[in-house]
This record gives sequence, structure tokens and C-alpha cells, in this order.
Amino acid sequence: MKLVIMTKSTFFVEEDKILATLFEEGMENLHLCKPNSSPMYSERLLTLLPENYYRRITVHDHFYLKAEYGLAGIHLDQPDAALPEKYKGRFSRTCYAIDQLKAAKKKAEYVFLGKLFKGITNPEDEPAYTLDELKAASRQGLIDKHVYALGGMSLDNIRLAKDLGFGGVVICGDLWNRFDIHNELDYKALIGHFLKLKKATS
Repeated sequence: MKLVIMTKSTFFVEEDKILATLFEEGMENLHLCKPNSSPMYSERLLTLLPENYYRRITVHDHFYLKAEYGLAGIHLDQPDAALPEKYKGRFSRTCYAIDQLKAAKKKAEYVFLGKLFKGITNPEDEPAYTLDELKAASRQGLIDKHVYALGGMSLDNIRLAKDLGFGGVVICGDLWNRFDIHNELDYKALIGHFLKLKKATS
């Protein structure tokens, strides 16, 4: 099972150090997702990371960064979003309904199925599907190794996602909540939690 780490939606001082350490500890797939931010800040973050990790990074915005920094690919945050004109590289996208998966999987390298569980970063986000609906989608082959579970994913529900047939999980709040960006400098607890996530998905 694949493990995708999504960045916090905002930039913070120790971010480059934490991301570099996560890469050193085996992070294979980082999604750089900073909605409504200036591209200047994403460029600055990338320049602070070792270049040999660029090929493990996918961007959700400012798609020119993919070519400029030799990144892994781009991610489209909506099921009907169009690819940039003349774009030929790898891409993934997010769906928010099970019936969108079949079409989305045909071209994307992988697809996130969003709002799976109650949100961690956004607690007001409620699950969009019942367990029975997810089991039915799995039986129909809509959920498979090309579909990754997004939304409220944590160490506690990775086993369930695996049993449902998801090919990967997308972790955000469950990891970043281990570090207080305003009051902490020591991020050992965050790295330790990442290693538990890595073990659970291996």
C-alpha cells in the first residue's frame, strides 16, 4: 500500500527541515498543496530541499514548477479539472463521489477519493460515504490499487482502508497535528509517527 504525505496548507519556519528528514526516513510521495498561496513561497520551499528529492514531489498549484524543478507530476483537485494545455507528464486527481472514479482512473496515474472519514484538519468535514457503499464500490472494482483514501486518514483507520482495497492512503492532519508550528522546535514526535505510518502501510 502506498503512503502519500500531504503538506500543511500553510508554510511555516521548520517545514523544509521536517520535509528533508521525512525524505531521509523514506517518504516516497509528497503532495505539495498550498491553496491560494503565492508561487514564490513554493519556489522558496523547493530550493531549500535537496534536489534529489524533487522527483518524489507532486504539486497541486503553480504547475510550471513541475518542469522547472523536475518534479514527479501535478495533481488536479477536482474530478472535472482540465490538464494544462500541452501537458504530457504524470498526473493524479481527486474525486469526491464514487461514481466519478471509473472515468478518472482511465487517464490519471492514481486518484484520491476524498471525504472518506471525518476530517482531522477540517473537523467540519463529514464522511461522504457509508461503509456499505465503500464495500460495494470495492466489490465492483471501483476501489482498487489506483485509488487512494483521502480525508480523515490516520494510523487508526489504515487497516480498514487496506481491507477495502485502496491502493494507498493520503495523510495530512494525523501527521502535522504532532507538531505545534508556533511553539515547538523539536519534531521527533512527528517523525516517529511517520515511521509508524510507514510500517502500517508496508
